[in-house]
Amino acid sequence: MSLDKILSISGKPGLHQIVTQTRTGAVVESLIDKKRITVGAHSNISILSEIAIYTLTEEVPLREVLKTIKAKHDGKQTDVSHKASKDELEEFFFDILPEYDEDRVYTSDIKKVIQWYNILQRNDLLGTLEEDETADVSEEE
Repeated sequence: MSLDKILSISGKPGLHQIVTQTRTGAVVESLIDKKRITVGAHSNISILSEIAIYTLTEEVPLREVLKTIKAKHDGKQTDVSHKASKDELEEFFFDILPEYDEDRVYTSDIKKVIQWYNILQRNDLLGTLEEDETADVSEEE
C-alpha cells in the first residue's frame, strides 16, 4: 500500500486507509483501532502523499521527512513522543530537517509528523516509503 491510500481526516484522531470508494465519499479504516467509518466528500481529508513540509528554500515531501526519521531511528519508534514539550519537539525536528522553516512549521505540525511516523511504524507500513519512490521513478521513465 502506498501513501496515496493513507489519509488524515480532520476531526478524527490518527491515520486512516482507504478501503473502498463510494458515490458520496469513501469507507476508511483507522490504523489505530481498525474501526471502519464512512467519510463524505465534504470532509476535510489530507492524503499523506500530497503533504509537504516547508523549508527555507523549498517544500520537502512528507515521504522524505518520514524516510529520514526511519533512517535515524533504524525503523523503530521515535524516542520523542508527540506529547513532548515544544523545545523537545523542535530539537527533534531540527535534527531531522535542519532547514525547516520555523515560522511556517508549527509545533502542532511536528506533533502530527511524529505521531504519523509512529502509527505507520506500528502498522508496519514504513516500507511504503520506498515503494512510493520506485513508483515515482517508473512513472518518469
